[in-house]
Amino acid sequence: MSFEMAEAILLTIATAATPLLIAALGELVVERSGVLNLGVEGMMVMGAVTGFAAAQLSGSPWIGVLAAIVAGAVFSMLFAFLTLSLATNQVATGLSLTILGLGLSGMIGESFIGTPGLKLQSWVIPGLSEIPLVGKFLFAQDPIFYISILLTICVWWFIFRTRAGLTLRAVGDSHGSAHALGIRVIRIRYLAVLFGGACAGLAGGQLSLVYTPQWVENMTAGRGWIALALVVFASWLPWRVVAGAYLFGAVTIAQFHAQAQGIAIPSQFLSALPYLATIVVLVLISSNRRMTMRNTPASLGKPFVPER
Repeated sequence: MSFEMAEAILLTIATAATPLLIAALGELVVERSGVLNLGVEGMMVMGAVTGFAAAQLSGSPWIGVLAAIVAGAVFSMLFAFLTLSLATNQVATGLSLTILGLGLSGMIGESFIGTPGLKLQSWVIPGLSEIPLVGKFLFAQDPIFYISILLTICVWWFIFRTRAGLTLRAVGDSHGSAHALGIRVIRIRYLAVLFGGACAGLAGGQLSLVYTPQWVENMTAGRGWIALALVVFASWLPWRVVAGAYLFGAVTIAQFHAQAQGIAIPSQFLSALPYLATIVVLVLISSNRRMTMRNTPASLGKPFVPER
């Protein structure tokens, strides 16, 4: 394998892994607060269609990025209002949010199908980008790639090195005890869900503005569910989310390279590889109860009503 081919593979893996990483980091913060939001897929697809539409109408991909973030955040507030203010079932509400997002995005994006998209251009650092093998991977990427790396560092620092992060974890581990200490549980969970929605929207925007700069109905293709699995795979630790996202990104890209090399494997099996890998990883993790329970927020998925 030549350096050029290896470099191209690294670039495509990074592009495929970036939306998984961003969406999973957002969901990690949400779950650390004790909330289980299964609507990541719906928020991602809404971010994708809104970002694409805004970029087309404004002529600026950056406006598309901002619109994608706002769309994901607004959609997440619907989930937060239902589950936190009205104390509805988090699992059912999250699933409903995904179904709503898929349907609404199809309606919004109908007029944009087949329209050439505006691609967010890469940031190229002269000289450093010419380094063999890793030059373009590290120094000639799209801005959202660099945002994902910065976001990983910031999420890790926030959760484990700040008082606010300690409060977030306390709410996720025991919302009753946190409330007794005067911590505003609902407010913190609202902010966590808002952050998770913004990340999911940005991840969706990356799909329609970088990964494949066009709008295709249901273009998230299950990535939101993979992001949810990544949080469990990573045991709610940010640095493991990075490893998991790039692992699944590599599996996703492997199917395309296998087809390009003419390997005699059914295309349907290759397309199913990322999801098969998700199932295998979850089975392996579930078999180790100690690993599963080590960092799992104790209040995850449990509703909190202060009056009760």
